[in-house]
Amino acid sequence: MKLYFIRHGKTKWNLESRYQGSGGDSDLLPQSYKEMEQLGSYLENINFAHAYSSPIKRARITAERVISQLKHRPDLTLWSRLEEFNLGKMEGQKFDDVKIKYPQSFDNFRNHPEKYDSKDIGGESFQDVIDRMRPAINYIVKNHNNDDNVIIFSHGAALKALINSLLGTPIKNIKQRGGLANTSTTILETNDCGKNFNLIKWNDTEYLNKHLKSTDLI
Repeated sequence: MKLYFIRHGKTKWNLESRYQGSGGDSDLLPQSYKEMEQLGSYLENINFAHAYSSPIKRARITAERVISQLKHRPDLTLWSRLEEFNLGKMEGQKFDDVKIKYPQSFDNFRNHPEKYDSKDIGGESFQDVIDRMRPAINYIVKNHNNDDNVIIFSHGAALKALINSLLGTPIKNIKQRGGLANTSTTILETNDCGKNFNLIKWNDTEYLNKHLKSTDLI
């Protein structure tokens, strides 16, 4: 079974370097719709057994747009377990402002995820997000055939935490693989019903034909 993890298209808050979690949802940029088309063309010949998405608008629209271009259009299920981090007091604020207001939370969220204490800002920890999302993956693996392809649309920080956990990477090391870009594809494969996962591709954006900027990545 192959799981295709897609990060949503780029939004206004992504461009402005603002924290955008489960409680915020700025508009997708015009360029993002073109990039969804590029992604859809890239995946159009793959037969997906099912599609799952965060219900947050930026992810849902990305899912709907990409699926509409596939030759074999799978059914889409919206699932709150796939939502982005609850970012509490950081929600909607610019990175530079959070660095001043909550310096410890800012530094830990970015550089020391194992030390990030979500109680300080009223959101979720990395382990909270992993514990929320892993049951969704367990369900998907259990309820699809071993040779199925499944596509999952979600959010950058949440996906980075989830995918690294599936690969057995400790929370303190989840930054080592780098970030995930908007409209990127990361592919995992499991041959033993989800007991182990192998990384096939990380943050694939070759189909976008562009140089990634810092605001594209999380």
